[in-house]
Amino acid sequence: MYNINITLESLLETHHLPFVLIDKNLKVIAVNRAWENQFDISRKQQIGQPCCIESGNCRHQHLCDTLEPYSSLISSNKTHSDTIRVRGYPLLDSDGQIYIGESIFPVASIKANLDSGMIGSSLTFLALKNRLLQSAQTQMPILLTGETGTGKELASKFIHENSKNAGGKFVIMDCTLLGENLFESELFGYEKGAFTGAKAQKKGLFELADNGTLFLDEIGELPLAQQSKLLRALENGQFRRVGGTSQLTAKVRMICATHKNLANMVSEGTFREDLFYRLSVFPIELPPLRERKQDLSILCAHLIEQFGEINDCLYSISKQAMNKVSHHQWPGNIRELKNCLHLAINLCSHHQIEEQDICIIQRRDVVNAGHFSKSQ
Repeated sequence: MYNINITLESLLETHHLPFVLIDKNLKVIAVNRAWENQFDISRKQQIGQPCCIESGNCRHQHLCDTLEPYSSLISSNKTHSDTIRVRGYPLLDSDGQIYIGESIFPVASIKANLDSGMIGSSLTFLALKNRLLQSAQTQMPILLTGETGTGKELASKFIHENSKNAGGKFVIMDCTLLGENLFESELFGYEKGAFTGAKAQKKGLFELADNGTLFLDEIGELPLAQQSKLLRALENGQFRRVGGTSQLTAKVRMICATHKNLANMVSEGTFREDLFYRLSVFPIELPPLRERKQDLSILCAHLIEQFGEINDCLYSISKQAMNKVSHHQWPGNIRELKNCLHLAINLCSHHQIEEQDICIIQRRDVVNAGHFSKSQ
């Protein structure tokens, strides 16, 4: 607990950010002018109100019980359209009473292209974002898991941009595109004359990511024979270019992603156990879109706006079309949603997406009939 003496009057207006004081009965006792301006609510209206509108898991109650400060992202219940970052901590007033002080950091409108394009307001999404922010503050290797199309590359970029490595490069390597012959030269580079066609020295992706972040997508596709070479580089940051003799060093933040079950691959002998434990120090599972359906309307609006910017046109979606979108389970997740809306944009008339423009691929038909069909 912050063991400081304060008076309410001296504390409130020293904060240029919105700030609220809450007593042990979980009632608002004071807000500052920045808070009034942020939420367009007078302090007279707010004083005496409960700390949270929704009952249940109250962060203020938890702080009162444990005296543990918190920092998290929440969906604002004042504007219903903004995500805000809150930071709370216990305060000791001059009369010896304990209060909760909460600073509020407006992030921005959810509809804007925020945080590397990560969009949402559901509790599931906000919990994911908090987890990503936590991981960004460490230098641990991170393993992103989840179904195909859930946005693992987007999440890795979000981690990079919120980390101490943000000033360095964000380098992507897709392990599905590299066989055993290409992996080592692409990752570690090569010297001139190392092999036929090596007419000049080339830096590898590991070296290019020095003081930055290297994102290895679909790490489960990495050939077993190459896994030991990656492990050695991760252990001490040292490597050699193909055909070279000099030992080089790079300080690289490693993020890996896969839709496969690496633990099962370890049991099957197709993935090294030591590499698995080295990569999965900070595991994060990205939820499928069907578990965050509250975000569908926001995601659709964002994607349609993006397509409109590309085509220099303003598009909209009808209530009936949105209803059809909401009833689909989206097994291909955000990638499937994006492709569906892209097609709808090209099918619609008068820049308005209607129900008949939403063409949904039924994946079971791939297995049962050997072709795709559209659900109208």
